[in-house]
Parts: sequence; structure tokens; C-alpha cells
Amino acid sequence: MSAELEIAVRQCLEALPLPGVSQPLGRVAEIAQVVCAEDGQVAVSVVLGFPAKNLQQDYQHALSEALRALPGVTGASVQVSWQVAAFAPQQNLQNMENVRNIIAVASGKGGVGKSTTSVNLALALAAEGARVGLLDADIYGPSQQMLLGVAEGVRPKQYGTHYLLPIEAHGIQSMSMGYLVTEKTPMVWRGPMATGALQQLLYQTYWQDLDYLIIDLPPGTGDIHLTLSQKVPVSGSVVVTTPQDIALLDARKGVEMFQKVSVPVLGVIENMAVHVCSQCGHHEHIFGEGGGQTLAADYGVTVLGSLPLSLQIRQQGDAGQPIMVSDPGGEAAACYRRAAVAMAAALAERQRSAGPAFPNIKISDD
Repeated sequence: MSAELEIAVRQCLEALPLPGVSQPLGRVAEIAQVVCAEDGQVAVSVVLGFPAKNLQQDYQHALSEALRALPGVTGASVQVSWQVAAFAPQQNLQNMENVRNIIAVASGKGGVGKSTTSVNLALALAAEGARVGLLDADIYGPSQQMLLGVAEGVRPKQYGTHYLLPIEAHGIQSMSMGYLVTEKTPMVWRGPMATGALQQLLYQTYWQDLDYLIIDLPPGTGDIHLTLSQKVPVSGSVVVTTPQDIALLDARKGVEMFQKVSVPVLGVIENMAVHVCSQCGHHEHIFGEGGGQTLAADYGVTVLGSLPLSLQIRQQGDAGQPIMVSDPGGEAAACYRRAAVAMAAALAERQRSAGPAFPNIKISDD
């Protein structure tokens, strides 16, 4: 009876969709242990492939409830933890030391909120229990220094003879050209100089045991993007767009670019999807509606999240207090959190299907 019950428990859990995650449990997690007693009591250990500190209790409750509905189960307890593994990157490149996964955040055009999205995704992953870094790859127009609230004049400290220590802000490690020049210094460089600077920022920063390094790419599909796809071990990519037709046109080029260089597209994030009036609560789709869903459907990828057009997000970003820091319990922060978890889960699904590049590293709140 216990053997049959264990099979039923595993089949039930593997097919069960987790709250907020589009994939079933079996594609993003490992059922590490199932213990079935003769009296129908079941104890299960589940190891997620993505961080879920704030969702841990919800997941344990949902899984336990599903198991209690099975015939023959008199009681169930589920323990959920997580491991972040290193995903094998494109073109047989070697993973970076101390960085398990690199996720590139791109957009086809400027002005769609890519940098704001990048910093809040990084902070959301950190809030879920991951160790996160953020690299500002926009050499000509770096903005992460301001978004993170790092004062002008703060410079990275040297580590050894070849490395710089990342600047820590709001619990994440960061590096940007903005830390090395003044706000008024224009980067009047040709493409090879900019790509060389990117590689120096990436490889000569002493990143410290990161689960995820988020790279905020410049808009377009130019030299920086080509260098990233050919020489940097990227685990996956995210394309940010608005619902506006012209933004979607350029976002398609971003998706096409990553597909051509064999970088997995984890999904699309639709920014400025809806505006909610602060006075009356009226919802209005200023830039159009459904564009992100159409783009994702055309390329067979997922819509990771739809983010609002919010005055608060803009104001707090300009003040160096991203919404994930200034109002972590608010609805806007919840949108970023859901998008970050969906992004990490999409990468975990690819990790489980392809196999990890390195031994798993356990991250939990124990």
C-alpha cells in the first residue's frame, strides 16, 4: 500500500502547478523524498530550482492540501527548500567563477523602462533569498548608479592586482561605468572600446558567490549585444517591451537576436501595461493592450509579467529608492516579485531539462 501511495503522491505533485508559476512542479523542482506510513501519513521534501523565500509557506500549504485530497492519505506535511544550480551557457562557453547564472535584460528600443525593470528584478530575486549582482552594460548611458542611490564620487575599491570590488546597495552587488566616471563625462568611444569596457567590468569585478547576475543591456542590437552573445556565458535572456506597436516591432528584433545566437529567451516583460488613476482608480491602457501577449505567443515564450505605468515607480527610481526597496509590500513591488519568480522558474525548467553545469548550491532560510 505504501509503495502504491508513494507513486500516487509523486504523480500528483509532479503535475501540480505552483501558485504564480506556469510550469507544473515536476518541471521546476525535484521531489527529493516521499515517506508514506502505513496509517496514511505522508511526509514529502521538495527542492525547488529557484528561490522562493516569501512563497515557501504558500507552496507548502498548497502542496499539503493537494496531497490530503488523495485517496488513502490521512495527513500530509511538505517541506519546501530550494537550490540554485548553474545552467550550461550558449556555445559551450565556460561559466564564470563565483557566478552561477547570468541573465541578460534587453529591449529593442530605449524608453521602455528596461533599466528600472532590471534593478527591481534583481532586488526581487534578492528578496526571495538569492545572492544577486547587477551589471550596468550601458557603457554610453549608465543609469544604475542613480537608480540604486549610490552617491556620485563613490568608487569601487581595488581587490588584489586585477579586480575591483562591486558596490553593494540595497543588498545586491553592482558594477557600472557610472562608478568610474562623473555624471558629466561623455563616453565618446567607438564600438570596440565599449565592448572592451564591458568585458573588463564583467570579468575584472570580484563577484562574490552569486546565484544570478542580471545584466542591464543598452537598447538595440549592437556591438555590446554581439559581444555578450559570443563571449559571455549567458544562461538566459528577458526582453522588456511596452504594448505600443513601435516598441513591439523593436522587441521582436531582440527576441530574434537571442534566438540566433542560441541564448534562451526566458520570457517577455510588458512594462507600462496599464495606468491606474491615483484619484479615481480608473484603469487605462495608454500604450495599447495585449501587445506583450501577442509577441510572446508569436515566439512561443512566456509573458513573465505585466508592470504598471506608475508615477511612484518613476519617482522612487529617480530618488535612488527602487519600488522594491521603498514599498516592498505594495502592488507594484508584488508585480516585480511575481515576474522575478516566473523568470527564475523558467530558468530552472531549462536547468532540469538540460542538466546543471555545476553541483547544486542549496539556498534556504534555515
